[in-house]
Amino acid sequence: MMKNYSSSPPHCNSQTPHHIRDRNNKKQPSFLCAAPLRLSLRGYGFCMATLLLFCLGSLFYQLNGGPPRILLDIRQYLGNCVKNHWSVKKATDKLLIQKDRLARQLVSCQHFHKHMRGESTYLDDHGPPAPRVLPFPSQVVYNRVGKCGSRTVVILLRLLAEKHQFNLVSSDIHNKTRLTKHEQVDLMKNISNIPQPFLYTRHVHFLNFTRFRIEQPVYINIIRDPINRFLSNYFFRRFGDWRGEQNHLIRTPGMKDDERYLDINVCILENYPECSNPRVFYIIPYFCGQHPQCREPGTWALERAKQNVVENYLLVGILEELEDVLLLLERLLPHYFTGVLEIYKSPDYKKMGNMTGTVRKHTPTLEALQVLYHRMRYEYDFYNFIRDQFHLMKKKIGLKSTAQPPAYSPAFLHELSQRTPEPLDEDEELDADLEDANSWLVQP
Repeated sequence: MMKNYSSSPPHCNSQTPHHIRDRNNKKQPSFLCAAPLRLSLRGYGFCMATLLLFCLGSLFYQLNGGPPRILLDIRQYLGNCVKNHWSVKKATDKLLIQKDRLARQLVSCQHFHKHMRGESTYLDDHGPPAPRVLPFPSQVVYNRVGKCGSRTVVILLRLLAEKHQFNLVSSDIHNKTRLTKHEQVDLMKNISNIPQPFLYTRHVHFLNFTRFRIEQPVYINIIRDPINRFLSNYFFRRFGDWRGEQNHLIRTPGMKDDERYLDINVCILENYPECSNPRVFYIIPYFCGQHPQCREPGTWALERAKQNVVENYLLVGILEELEDVLLLLERLLPHYFTGVLEIYKSPDYKKMGNMTGTVRKHTPTLEALQVLYHRMRYEYDFYNFIRDQFHLMKKKIGLKSTAQPPAYSPAFLHELSQRTPEPLDEDEELDADLEDANSWLVQP
C-alpha cells in the first residue's frame, strides 16, 4: 500500500512559497543594516587617510620651505594647461571663447610645450624664484645739509653701492630745498618707487611721508659747526675747491667781482643779506621740515627740528667726528656701509677726498664772529643737541671717541655771546620780497 505523502505534515525541507517569502523578508533588513556600516567605515578611513596626507604635506612644506617633491611631480603631470588644452578640443560649441582663454594661459604657462617634450617645467609652472629677503631698513634717505661733508659721503656711497648692490639715487637738484605740497607728494612717490634696497640723497628739507600716508623711510644726516659751515659755503661760492680753478665761475656765473671779492668782515658787520638772517638760519630747516614757520629763526623751528631728529632719524652725526660717524653707520646699516672705513682710509680715496676742500677760506675778526655767533644762536643750540645725542649713542654702543677738538670751544663761544652788546629782536618780521633763502646758494 502506497503512502500518502501529500497528507503528511510539512517538514523543515518542504516549505511553502509563503515561508520562503517570509524568510527573505527577515534576511533583507540585516543586509540593509550591514551595507551602510561597511560604507561608513570605508568613508571614515578615506577621510582619515586624506587628513593624514594633508598634515604630512603641510609639515614637509613648512620644514623644507616648499611643498613635497611628490606633490610637485603630481602637479607637473596634472597641470592646468594640459586640462585646458583638452577642454578646448571637447567643447567645440564654445571654441571661440575657449580659444582666447587658452591663448592667455599658454602665454603664462609656456611649460606646456616643454612638458610635451618631457622637459622639466618647475620654473615655468611656479614662476621665478622668490625674491631675496630685503634687509631692514631697506629705504634710507640722506637729505644732506650743504657744506657738511656731503660730497665726501656721496663719493663713499657710490663705491659702497657698487660693492653691496643697493640702489643709490643722488639728485642733481641743489638749490630747491623747499617744495610745494604737490612737489612734496611727487617726490615722495618717486622715492617710494625706487627698487629696494635703496638710498636716496638730495639737498632737501625734511619730508614727512606719513602725513601723506606713504611709508616713512629711515633718515640719516651729518651736520657741522654752524660758523664753520657758513665760512666754507661763503668762500666756496666765490672760489670753489681744489677740483678745478674755474669751477666756481661755472657755479656762480652771474656773480660780479665786487660781490666775489667782498670781505667777509664787511659782509657780516654791515648786515649784507648773505651774512644775515634768515640766510644764516640754514641747518635747522633741514630737520624742521617744509612748514613755512621752519624758515623763521626761533624756538618753534628749533623744537620741531629736535623732535623730528628723535622720531625719524636713525643717526645724525657731526662732521668733526666723521670717522666715528662712519663707524656707527657701519654698525647700524651694515648692508649699506660695511667696509666704509677701509675705503675712507685707503690712499686712492684720500686723493679724491682732498679735492673737495674749499680754497681761500679764512677766519673773520673777533668782532665779526661775535655778531655772527649771536645770529646763529639757534643753530648752535641745535648743533649742541645733536652732538650730545651723537656722543650718547657712541657711549651706548661702546665706541671710544676719536673726536677732534671743535673749531670754537664752548668757552670761547660763551665769551662771544657775552660780548654782544644788544640782542637781536626775535620777533623781527621776514621781508616777504626777500630772495629765496636757498636759491642764491648753488651747493655741490
